[in-house]
Amino acid sequence: MNRQGLAHGAYLDHDPAFLPPDEAAALLARLRDELRWEQREVVLFGRRVLQPRLIAWAGGLPYRYSGQTLEPRPATPTAAALMARVSAAAGVAFNHLLANRYRDGRDSMGLHADDERELGPDPTVATLSLGATRRFVVKPRRGKEAATQLDLATGSLLVMNGACQRHYVHGVPRQPSVGDERLSLTFRYVATAPGA
Repeated sequence: MNRQGLAHGAYLDHDPAFLPPDEAAALLARLRDELRWEQREVVLFGRRVLQPRLIAWAGGLPYRYSGQTLEPRPATPTAAALMARVSAAAGVAFNHLLANRYRDGRDSMGLHADDERELGPDPTVATLSLGATRRFVVKPRRGKEAATQLDLATGSLLVMNGACQRHYVHGVPRQPSVGDERLSLTFRYVATAPGA
């Protein structure tokens, strides 16, 4: 993996060829069929809005973010196998998958940090990309440090490590010129149930 150091003890590990393109394409098709996709409402700035993407998930504990709770849901065989592979690559025993389905470049993810209390201090979060190449932005929460932008191609693995979630936010901006879909499989270790 290629390592990029950030400030404050945060760093990114990026393997642009974690999966070969043909395997990534087959996995995208399989997961698109296996997973239960939903478009949910979230609370942003006090307003309830539909997420500009579809989500699916798997994990033995509930996971809460943006005013919603994802109840426990078993992993499909494909999702479980990928979780084991990504866990081995990142050196973290991930137990939760949140999959984001960007139908085209109009779907997006706003800047945020995966810093929920049930993830513990300074959680490691891994993202496996399948499908269209999309821009991924990592920006400091404060200060004058420039944002980091990565174009994540199909089969690439990005791992956010160290104090990344404490000092940085990340997101996937709109890219209206992108016509194809992308699945972003994000893996985390959920240490406790929300409110525990």
